[in-house]
Amino acid sequence: MPAPEDVDVEQRLRRLRALTDSGLSRLRGTELTDVLLERVRTVLGADTAVVLLLDPHARQLAVTAAKGLEEEVRRRIRIPLGAGFAGRIASTGVPVTIAEVTAADVASPILIDAGVRSLLGVPMFADGEVAGVLHVGTRTPRRFTAEDVELLELCADRIGTATVAVSRGLDHTAALALQRSLLPTRLPDVAGLELAARYVPGHDAGVGGDWYDVFPLPGDRLGLVIGDVSGHGLAAAVVMGRLRSALRAYALTSADPAAVLTHLDHKVHHFEAGSLTTVAYAVISPDRTEVRLSLAGHLPPVLAVPGCPAAPVAIPVDAPLGLRPSHPARRTTPIPLPPGGLLICYTDGLVERRTEIIDEGIQRLAAAIHPGSAEETCAKIMTLLGLEQPADDIAMLAVHRKP
Repeated sequence: MPAPEDVDVEQRLRRLRALTDSGLSRLRGTELTDVLLERVRTVLGADTAVVLLLDPHARQLAVTAAKGLEEEVRRRIRIPLGAGFAGRIASTGVPVTIAEVTAADVASPILIDAGVRSLLGVPMFADGEVAGVLHVGTRTPRRFTAEDVELLELCADRIGTATVAVSRGLDHTAALALQRSLLPTRLPDVAGLELAARYVPGHDAGVGGDWYDVFPLPGDRLGLVIGDVSGHGLAAAVVMGRLRSALRAYALTSADPAAVLTHLDHKVHHFEAGSLTTVAYAVISPDRTEVRLSLAGHLPPVLAVPGCPAAPVAIPVDAPLGLRPSHPARRTTPIPLPPGGLLICYTDGLVERRTEIIDEGIQRLAAAIHPGSAEETCAKIMTLLGLEQPADDIAMLAVHRKP
């Protein structure tokens, strides 16, 4: 007859195999999560099992999968970070057990309504950061052991990998669709000008907050925008979309680029707290001879005119949007655009390299620019600067005044 400790070891091995057997490798995404949640209920002798994913932008946990508490999924329960049992686990990053659950312990009343008496929860991690919470519950009082915690952490690793991958895939798809819908599919035909643009996603995130825009304004003026919202993925793309729309609206209220960016800065401080954005906004005169430009923390465009080497335009750079509530008044600078002149606006992904100061990248860009076709210049820049796999998103907008 085997000793009790041998029986405990064999039971532990069986429980581990149930969570790690090779058959799970054939499952993907939500199917894997569903199977693992059912198995963790069996392995831990629990009545409920729930997965919550962290939305860092909203600072909330969203219930994404459940067994025994499916009502939480149907009601789309969201828990503020730090609130209740699950919120505390997400904010501290450590497991929590509750032997006798009370209404004060949980943020979701569904747990109490479902008769959950005891809870064990652990954080789920991705890239070293808390990505969500996995918790199990019983309808009879129970004191969870250290082994129970270890087993649930093992399952959290498996479920976290599957669930976070699905979530990030959906975020990536949504962000890509949003970004494509907001970037102009075709630049306008403008008398006296030739326009060209490029957008290249960084190979890590795929999408982000970089954008460019061109739109007609009253009085035959033309508005040009290039900007960069800090961050990557869906959150940055959503903020970018809101700022793009707001800037277009403000552009109809003022002919002064600095005034437009001042209004946009107020919007960022009021509605997009925590976002840092750089923007270059320019208005081209009806006769196409002048560009009036204001920079909010953005790199100056490069200008090439016949008979002169290309160089960044020498204008003041004001504070980025969202940096601080009060700062010196923004400025607008007029720049002549002679016949044959070529203006290149861009985001920092075009010139920034980890191994050099950014001035070297700007000089390399200027050396690649000569007065001429906007489309040909964009193609040449992308070839000469070796940007097949950029480390950051790139947006570029070229404006050529026809001779």
